[in-house]
Amino acid sequence: MPKKPLVLVDGSYYLFRAYHVPQLQQLTTSRDEPIGAIYGVMNMLHKLLKDYDPDLFAVVFDAKGKSFRNDLYPDYKAHRPPIPEDLSSQIPPLLEIIRAEGFPLLIIDNVEADDVIATLAAQARDEGRDVIISTGDKDLAQIVDEHINLINTMNGTLLDPAGVKEKFGVPPDRIIDYLTLVGDSVDNIPGVPKVGPKTAAKWISRYGSLDEIMAHAEEIPGKVGENLRASLDFLPLSRELVTLKLDLDLHLAPRDLVRAEPDMEALLEHFRRWEFKSWLAQLPIAAHLDEEPEEATPDAVIYETVLKQKDLERWLKDIKAAELFAFDTETTSLNYMDAAVVGVSFSIKPGHAAYVPLAHDYGDAPPQLDRDHVLKLLAPILGSTQHKKLGHNLKYDKSVLANHGLELNGIVHDSMLESYVLNSTASRHDMDSLALEYLDINTIHYEDVAGKGVKQLSFNQVPLETAAPYAAEDADVTLRLHRALWPKLSAEPGLKALYENIEIPLLSILSQMERNGVMIDTAMLQEQGAELTQRMAETERQAHDVAGEVFNIGSPKQIQAILYDKMHLPVLSKTPKGQPSTAESVLQDLAVDYGLPRLILEYRGLSKLKSTYTDRLPQMINAGTGRVHTSYHQAVAATGRLSSSDPNLQNIPIRTPEGRKIRRAFIAPPGHVLLAADYSQIELRIMAHLSADESLLNAFAQGKDIHRSTAAEVFNTEPGRVTDEQRRAAKAINFGLIYGMSAFGLARQLGIDRGAAKDYVDRYFERYPAVKQYMDETRERAREQGYVETVFGRRLYLPEIKSRNAARRQYAERTAINAPMQGTAADIIKRAMIDIDNKLLQKQNGIRMIMQVHDELVFEVEAGLVSETRQAVAGFMTGAAELDVPLEVEIGTGPNWDEAH
Repeated sequence: MPKKPLVLVDGSYYLFRAYHVPQLQQLTTSRDEPIGAIYGVMNMLHKLLKDYDPDLFAVVFDAKGKSFRNDLYPDYKAHRPPIPEDLSSQIPPLLEIIRAEGFPLLIIDNVEADDVIATLAAQARDEGRDVIISTGDKDLAQIVDEHINLINTMNGTLLDPAGVKEKFGVPPDRIIDYLTLVGDSVDNIPGVPKVGPKTAAKWISRYGSLDEIMAHAEEIPGKVGENLRASLDFLPLSRELVTLKLDLDLHLAPRDLVRAEPDMEALLEHFRRWEFKSWLAQLPIAAHLDEEPEEATPDAVIYETVLKQKDLERWLKDIKAAELFAFDTETTSLNYMDAAVVGVSFSIKPGHAAYVPLAHDYGDAPPQLDRDHVLKLLAPILGSTQHKKLGHNLKYDKSVLANHGLELNGIVHDSMLESYVLNSTASRHDMDSLALEYLDINTIHYEDVAGKGVKQLSFNQVPLETAAPYAAEDADVTLRLHRALWPKLSAEPGLKALYENIEIPLLSILSQMERNGVMIDTAMLQEQGAELTQRMAETERQAHDVAGEVFNIGSPKQIQAILYDKMHLPVLSKTPKGQPSTAESVLQDLAVDYGLPRLILEYRGLSKLKSTYTDRLPQMINAGTGRVHTSYHQAVAATGRLSSSDPNLQNIPIRTPEGRKIRRAFIAPPGHVLLAADYSQIELRIMAHLSADESLLNAFAQGKDIHRSTAAEVFNTEPGRVTDEQRRAAKAINFGLIYGMSAFGLARQLGIDRGAAKDYVDRYFERYPAVKQYMDETRERAREQGYVETVFGRRLYLPEIKSRNAARRQYAERTAINAPMQGTAADIIKRAMIDIDNKLLQKQNGIRMIMQVHDELVFEVEAGLVSETRQAVAGFMTGAAELDVPLEVEIGTGPNWDEAH
């Protein structure tokens, strides 16, 4: 069996090469200590070892101070600047890490690394062993032969004798002559002025050697000939300076260059000290689990990269035995319908986590476990309700796993939802924000490992060295967040029940709804888009006519000039820079009395519908399903309501003809209809329940038209004599008071003066005194405890309720009135969704819940199941809460959403 080659590393070249990599120059510890050169050198060493797996190996560095060449030529390297401080500080820890890794490390006084490498290479060659020298230094090309080759780890270029000839134009045995002629400005070795690589190679090719060139110096014409002749005296010295030593007395032989056993304790200390989490993860786990504290600190984390079957099996065994484990996926996309799994991570103990890479496919990615094989092993664990899972936004992971045919069951905790239920307004509920808030951990951000903007990598392209600690940290931090949040949540029985009985069960239902998607009629949208374009053009022309000139209706600056400079409309509000505002709320106020603001608002509304829906919805159709799949967000709206995005279903206007046309493009597939079930006046019913106002309770109990009843009370007339105008005013009062509307706001909405509006409100409270009492008590309770609650115990904290700023305080007071009603409505429809899923959808095929918008649920139902579905859905929705007033649901069906509503 042939001997493996001796591998020699030019450590000094590695060091400077790594230092000048821009990305590595930005790499620092949390204490702002540079570590990029250490990271780069060690990564190159590990790659070299993986590629060659040598028996004999050494890393060679230049010694400090001068070498024998300075004795020959005092100006040798005289012009080199001192080593930068941010590099010199990295050299001692780098050398310590190399030694701790067990690598033979050679630093020989009075000689340079190249001479040590050349001597060892010559000795190994004479002993019949091949040699690989890892360097980018051209000086070492002089010792290349059939047994000694150079490899540049940075670009993978291998230089054998033919490669040297191709690169330099001369064979290895003439490299010394070549270097003598060219000189070296970095080392301050003089060559022949104006003689570069091409001229040197040409002369050597013609004359054969440096001695012959010198002997024929008189024959060489021109300025370079003059320069050669002027250089003849010092060329012999230059040749001696560039010639490597092959006969140093090193007191060791190539056979002594055997790697020692790594010092695991030292490596553990170094990797922790310099925060190399990826290297910590690659240490044998037993080396750093001993005497670990139960709750590891952020600086004492153990993240393992699982690349071997035996390590995976160990983790699977531990996961199966764990009472709870944190789980996370890394994927190719944020779009849950398109995303594929790149890797999975687990944690069962704070501070300890593993990342199992499965599909990192960049150029030199290491071998990984087969994805299908690993997912097959995981399937029974992930699909089991017996194995309890924890995650952060597990709805996404559940859907991505479904793309691979896997179920994710046994979801008992989600740290995102724990945070949201605990305090919906305290902070954002993303992992990075929560880790900083609750754990004082500044996590690795996705941009840190994948980059930003157009150059951002998908996760399968992120190198494992950075991908593994990022992914493992996700699982670890999720577990730590749960440990921090769950005791707080458990201490509040109402919040705990809300979390366990509503939010966690809803997670899986929303995932299924998202995957169900909804069909879209693209031809209809195209037709609507054309109509909107025409309407926009007409509206723009009308605006130009009113303004008396053509202007860009999409430009706030030009609108500002027209409204305020030319037309002198009153300035109701200003921008932070002191300019008259053209914000929508300002234009709405102006539109009461002026036509141009009304036209601008109309144009903006049409433009938004076109860009958001008619143009974009067809582009959002999933190629695999032929449907549009929205994303529902449980942890965004402070009151507990769901929100949606891509597309945002909540913002399609229902009261305008254009909005209803958009809904008409949401269609049922052949053989099905859409069934829309909408709670009727649910927030007013909740107001009646919460206030216990007798008049309101009686009106709802008797099934009266609540707006007509309110109008009769406010305007002191018989219900049959109430005019349409009076009913409209009563409706504005009913809904306005729910949202904390003032008399000024009511006046603006009804187009009446403030005095008349205040009179309406006063009469309303005279007729419904318990409503006034409830509002006053709610505001006072909010001031006392800092929050309000829904019927089911959901809390909305109001940090501005005691603000000295009147506007902020008044907004908090309005929110205090509205939040219990809106939040209770949100809780009720969520409870209905859970009952419908458990008691109807899981037992009856042919019915799918496909959308939830405000107080409405939309289903896709086989035509033959409409009657029984209508009855069942109505029963579950009206039975979702026991209030002092009956809940009512309006249900319609049709081939599209508009006709079903």
